[in-house]
Amino acid sequence: MSKEPSIHQLRLYLTLSEELHFGRAAARLFITQPALSQQISELEKRLGVRVVERTSRTITLTEAGQALLPEARAAVEAVDRLRRVADAQMRQVSGRLIVGTMGAEASMAHTRAVLSRLQDRRPGTTVQLVNLGFGDHMAALAQREADVVFLRPPVTDDIELHHLATEPRVACLSADHPLAILPRLTLAQLSGVPVVDMPQQVPRMWWDFWAVAPRPDGSRVQYGPVVTDMESLLHTVAAGEAMCFLPAAAREYFPRPGIRYIEVVDLIPSTSALAWLRRRRSECTIRAIRQAAHEVTSLGFGEVT
Repeated sequence: MSKEPSIHQLRLYLTLSEELHFGRAAARLFITQPALSQQISELEKRLGVRVVERTSRTITLTEAGQALLPEARAAVEAVDRLRRVADAQMRQVSGRLIVGTMGAEASMAHTRAVLSRLQDRRPGTTVQLVNLGFGDHMAALAQREADVVFLRPPVTDDIELHHLATEPRVACLSADHPLAILPRLTLAQLSGVPVVDMPQQVPRMWWDFWAVAPRPDGSRVQYGPVVTDMESLLHTVAAGEAMCFLPAAAREYFPRPGIRYIEVVDLIPSTSALAWLRRRRSECTIRAIRQAAHEVTSLGFGEVT
């Protein structure tokens, strides 16, 4: 039998190190508590050191367990990266493309036109659409969980874009807010109104653009509750806890009771874009959808009012 610990055992160990409780860790892993305990004992045997101290009520990591934790995490992450790269290469060979979308991007005319053009150019390509949240729409590219993503810039430097459309941004306010009765607004009028915030993993440069932070007059933005997806964002706004700025298309795609969308006369517009990792631009399926996007925009898609 191999003396090396398995990646499966290391995954179990990492979960146990987070929970420090066999019952809770086993529940997270969907295995029984005795099975988890047996696997940890086997891991210790293979490593030659004890990684946890067991008592009747508590679990603590040993000194060796603490020292091995970052190495175990690095090993698991390396295998995960290997698997993602292998999957991405397999998709290239098989002609399968994972396309991420955020918000209502999958329903936009330009998105549908690009995907239709791709099927015309490469009828053998299989497209899988994946809906992404605020926290993972760029990370999905870096982690190869999506080959391309239809999103709203800005993006990080490792990502390339093909711009597809431009449209105004609007203020999204609670219908009960005093400003909600006005037909149009300025950024100055919205000064001091809290803006919803994003989880820590969201690139700050992206949310700074969408929160308009700082404001043109140099003032700082006051932030409200953190939201993770469109539904939590709209719920927070409707409850009067904060506001946000959204593409004008939100009027059509996200009408909600208790929400008002109002034109902001001095707010720069937003763009929709197809995004991919710079280092993957020449892969065959990504090259094909890039070409489809170029052909679609050359036919006149672009400005949305």
